Amino acid sequence: MNLIYHIVSAEEWARQKSLPTYEAASLQTEGFIHLSQKEQVTGTLSRYYPNVPDLLLLHIDVDKLIHELKHEIAINNELFPHLYGPLNKDAVVHIESL
Repeated sequence: MNLIYHIVSAEEWARQKSLPTYEAASLQTEGFIHLSQKEQVTGTLSRYYPNVPDLLLLHIDVDKLIHELKHEIAINNELFPHLYGPLNKDAVVHIESL
């Protein structure tokens, strides 16, 4: 199984619980949902979520995604996965509390 990861607040995940898909705010503002490879999660947490409580890490099976996934260079020159559409929740295979 090829996994990628998404960090979301428990509150935001719960707010969209009854919906078949999940939409991060970045989908509206940037056109895609930010994702990470496993080795990028720690850096993403320290850069963008320092001292933020109640976070979840979504484990996402790439093969189950229904929207386009692109690996693109971020401002730190690393390739990050970006999902160009809502995340279909059946692709989320595990939810981990951080």
